[in-house]
Amino acid sequence: MEIQDVQVFLAVAEELHFGRAAERLHLAQPPVSRSVRRLEEELGARLFERTTRSVRLTAEGEALRGPAQDMLEAHRRALLVVKAAGRGEVGLVRVAFAGASTHSMVGRLARQVRQDYPGIQIELHSQNFAMPALSKVLRGEMEIGFSRWDGAIPGLAARVVAHENLVVAVAASHRLAQRKTVRIEELAHEPFVSLPPYSGSVLIDRLRSLSHSAGFSADIVQVAPDTWTLLALVEAEVGCALTLTTVADNVSTPGVRFLRVTDHYEPIALRMAWREMGAKGAMATVLRLAERVLPTPTAG
Repeated sequence: MEIQDVQVFLAVAEELHFGRAAERLHLAQPPVSRSVRRLEEELGARLFERTTRSVRLTAEGEALRGPAQDMLEAHRRALLVVKAAGRGEVGLVRVAFAGASTHSMVGRLARQVRQDYPGIQIELHSQNFAMPALSKVLRGEMEIGFSRWDGAIPGLAARVVAHENLVVAVAASHRLAQRKTVRIEELAHEPFVSLPPYSGSVLIDRLRSLSHSAGFSADIVQVAPDTWTLLALVEAEVGCALTLTTVADNVSTPGVRFLRVTDHYEPIALRMAWREMGAKGAMATVLRLAERVLPTPTAG
């Protein structure tokens, strides 16, 4: 059943006049009559009763009107979807992100995608740590990853979306809890809790470098599986923890205080990463949108 024949049928069914239907479709009358005959032959039924003075739908023709309208609507939607896909406005983009402090940024991006490109489906996958999230991007299991790491990772392209600063989390009962700032050397005899020491773990690397610069080696007494457990250990007075200002801003723990680290260090870069081979379709659209929603911070 040709779409053009269906369009002709509906025009005649609405006008109940072959001449007016032809004018509406910008066709001559003979092609309109041929389209109707072709459709009747294909369906094996008469669709119109025709006399020299009138045209009316048969029962079969009346029954065809609803399905014919559905066919035209499905055809219209198919054209729109194909064109939208060609513009990168339809598709699935999977996003892996690590850490409680990243949730709000990823949420902002996902909301904007749904608002601007409702044909793009965003799947959010929370990971506990940076390296597993990035490994999924490299393996093609995720299109985009948000994480923190130092140095280049072969196969990944990336853009910085935020710079973060370091804080030390201490229990509300800690001797330094009333302070706003701290130097790492003041914690030389303190026990520490930390996240697992994955290769490339930024916080572990910063804790080691800062403590060594201060003349001691941090005593890590327990490893936590995630940020929430880490802060629970701090609140329980198991040890203090090096973490980020965005954790302090986004995770509420009444029994924990956060002290800004005043030692010199390189700010922590939160990056958005994707496979280096290039971005196409919906993924490229999301990356372009992210440049507006999560712009790279200016130096200083």
